[in-house]
Amino acid sequence: MRPMRSMFHDRRHRGVPSLNVASMPDLIFTVLFFFMIVTHMRSDEVKVRLEVPAGSEVKKLAGHPAIVNIYIGRQGGKAKGGQDNTWAVQLNGDMVSPADIPARISDIRSKLSPENAERMTVSLRADRRAPMGLVSDVKQALQQSYALKINYSATEIKK
Repeated sequence: MRPMRSMFHDRRHRGVPSLNVASMPDLIFTVLFFFMIVTHMRSDEVKVRLEVPAGSEVKKLAGHPAIVNIYIGRQGGKAKGGQDNTWAVQLNGDMVSPADIPARISDIRSKLSPENAERMTVSLRADRRAPMGLVSDVKQALQQSYALKINYSATEIKK
């Protein structure tokens, strides 16, 4: 039998058991991998200013591998009256004129697989005050390049 003093002595010098952190890196990488999978990264930077129209029947166009983004908005400095009146067209990340669109679309289509080239959709996002002549020019350029699937982007009206 051990003396009483040694029993108390052993209890006092024992510390709290250490926490096993061997699985901590696995957990961190799993969470990191999850966020990398579910986060949608924007592929092109919008260089024009847009005030997108609102609509009630809005559907999200997501998960589509062959989307070409065209933005029509204001660019540049202010005019004499304080109104910004320089309109620009941006195709994916580059500023283009409507005459350049057919060549750019055919270049984009040539880089896609045949099945994605057939399903290629153009997402047209125009400012609500954009001149209809410019929008019409862009649509005619898309028609010349046989890009006939056009999605008009808008923000959803909150009910």
